[in-house]
Amino acid sequence: MNTNLVSLISLDRLSRTIKVEIALSQFVLILGLGTTCMVSAFAEPQGLLETIHRHKFLTSTIPDNGDVNPYAVLIAPVSVGAIEQGDILVDNFNNISNLQGTGTTIIRYRPSTKETKLFAQVPRDLKDCPGGVGLTTAMTMLKSGWVIVGSLPSKDGTTRTKGDGCLIVFDANGKHAATWAGPSISGPWGDMATIDRGDSATLFISMAGFGVPGPDVLDPATHYPLIVHQATVLRLEVTIPEGKPPVLQSQTVIGDGFSQRADVANFLFGPTGLALGSDDTLYVTDGLDNEITAIPEASTRTTSAGKGRLVTKGGLLAWPLAMVMTTQGHLIVCNGKNGQAVEVDPVAGKQIYAHWLNADQAQSPPGNGNLFGITLTPDGKSFYYVEDDINALRIATP
Repeated sequence: MNTNLVSLISLDRLSRTIKVEIALSQFVLILGLGTTCMVSAFAEPQGLLETIHRHKFLTSTIPDNGDVNPYAVLIAPVSVGAIEQGDILVDNFNNISNLQGTGTTIIRYRPSTKETKLFAQVPRDLKDCPGGVGLTTAMTMLKSGWVIVGSLPSKDGTTRTKGDGCLIVFDANGKHAATWAGPSISGPWGDMATIDRGDSATLFISMAGFGVPGPDVLDPATHYPLIVHQATVLRLEVTIPEGKPPVLQSQTVIGDGFSQRADVANFLFGPTGLALGSDDTLYVTDGLDNEITAIPEASTRTTSAGKGRLVTKGGLLAWPLAMVMTTQGHLIVCNGKNGQAVEVDPVAGKQIYAHWLNADQAQSPPGNGNLFGITLTPDGKSFYYVEDDINALRIATP
């Protein structure tokens, strides 16, 4: 045998022996000291997504009237009326014909009994809601039992016939109690961040309807639907009289200039994810610009911060949509362009991890257009989310 080859084989064996000995010594050191300081292969997870290993189907989100395209997901904070604390509410954006901006229903899933029921339904042409009803991702439930949800309606499933919409208030039994509309409200669209004080509340909602033309109005340079930069983030101050529906007291635009445009497959793109940090910073996803920005002093500012400070852009983000904040202070964002969720450290501006929630190969990229609403479980260790491709509520757990 060639002596050079023999030498190489010997060196390879020696190298492997040294590696094994080093690994064994590290293992013995760990056992001997009882330390949690592990080698890199056993490092502690940097965030929540790295701990998620299971995905479970919970229920179909399609009610008896056939509404589809689940959007908002929230967990009931209290037991009142027909609601039990921990119930999951999910609304629908499309009707049985799959026309966007025409869904009128909210379903209720009860984890304790695995029961799914219709919680609320309103007429398609609800009085005082400009353009009718198409329930969006903007939904919250207050500790007083009132459920508030946004409507961005359409007559033909496109922005060509969209109305300004409104905010609809339901009692804890799913009965329509009030409708809020006005010049500051046009297309209540994204997650509703909420500060709930019991007898009053502060709501943060993105408005994605201002100035959006139909999908046939194209940008001559890109040949895609025209992008406008008129989307806002609106802060609403609400009082809650005992035994009566919430009353809208004031409205302040705290963010503006966000990108928005019509889209045939997705109705429209606009700022969708809103999450409020413990330092009163409101984080906002802008799907078209593929970024997350931060608005400081969100609950007290009297002027608009514009789009706010850039937190992170590009990278693992792919049309970031709905967003939730973890107990660690990280953001988890659902991608619209693929089936991944992305975890972000907003303080460091660092994208930490991407995790596949939906890898449906029927879309390209896999899971494209399938994710939307997301909400953290009360223990902070898991989260609920919806899948639009199969109209389902699911839970992701360790």
